[in-house]
Amino acid sequence: MRLSIDTETDTYEQAIAAVQAAYGLRPDVPDDWPMASAVEPRLGPEALGSDDIGDGWTEQGLFRMVASLMPGARAVLRRIVDLGGTASYDDVQQHFADHPTAPISPAKIGGTLTSVQAVQRRIGPAAARKLLQRDERARLYGIDPSLVEGLTRAFALADARPDLLRR
Repeated sequence: MRLSIDTETDTYEQAIAAVQAAYGLRPDVPDDWPMASAVEPRLGPEALGSDDIGDGWTEQGLFRMVASLMPGARAVLRRIVDLGGTASYDDVQQHFADHPTAPISPAKIGGTLTSVQAVQRRIGPAAARKLLQRDERARLYGIDPSLVEGLTRAFALADARPDLLRR
């Protein structure tokens, strides 16, 4: 059973009535009580696009990829997306070395990102290039520009629905 009470619009009496109704206790509701606001449906992955946006990827597929990543790998991938799809190794390492809530030591960034490849093999489209490219000579991480917009929308849904993400 799921019970939603909006603490900004519902009154105390409405909240109590909702709890009582949830447990099968049907109180008499005074006529002067305002109606509770309608519950808006929660968006899910089906709200994202299912058309191929590049290399076999869809927005829904990108969301499944993001949702399946380990939290550290998800944070690093998000940082690269936030930087426009290209980031230097040093920028990423420095960002997470000093991160206040999710620090990752510079020596562990590469290991953290191994879950991106593992998840792509399991969830990604067949024969797709690596979602996260690494240029060892230039010391850059890169994501195909055609996928950055889809990943941005996937991360927006991840922010709205953290309950769909791997913990």
